[in-house]
Amino acid sequence: MDTKLKQDFDKGNGLLPAIIQDVDTHKVLMLGFMNKAAFIKTLETGKVCFFSRTKQRLWTKGEESGNFLYFQSIKMDCDNDTFLIQVKPAGPVCHLNTDTCWGEVNEADKILFLGHLQRVIQDRKDNPSNASYTASLFKKGINKIAQKVGEEAVELVIEAKDDNDEFFLGEAADLLYHYMILLVAKGKSLEDVMEVLVRRHQ
Repeated sequence: MDTKLKQDFDKGNGLLPAIIQDVDTHKVLMLGFMNKAAFIKTLETGKVCFFSRTKQRLWTKGEESGNFLYFQSIKMDCDNDTFLIQVKPAGPVCHLNTDTCWGEVNEADKILFLGHLQRVIQDRKDNPSNASYTASLFKKGINKIAQKVGEEAVELVIEAKDDNDEFFLGEAADLLYHYMILLVAKGKSLEDVMEVLVRRHQ
């Protein structure tokens, strides 16, 4: 976190808009306004604080409902007059009891889960545990990991010949997971593969 951000509070009569985004799902949750005191209190308490234009006072989101916005990171836009604040929300954000002030469900695009899964796999490699199946594969080495990818690919091909969607998707998930383990074992990532696909598409 950069606590030396340059904020131009002279704009907007001392109030700057603050876009609130879920750090995990990347959904925009709400828009509030901050003065300098609210900004400082947010950094000090770890809970997002705004300046309420209707109450004319500092207002910590969740102070009545308990649905706090737990501060994770903050950025300024190019003009230094708009905050982008990433949070972990504790419950619905909107006063209408919806996840966001736009009535959206605060769920991540399921494709984003692959990034989370990749980080978990990397952690299993960097911080092995005897209780982890993934860590045990890394311990066995690249040949065993590559062999598992081959086995899972064959099992997926076999299931593709039948009409059982549950079994087919289960094997597809197994293959993708072991493929991601292989990438991490080789020091590569899904992003590296995406770059290749993007170049081919262009």
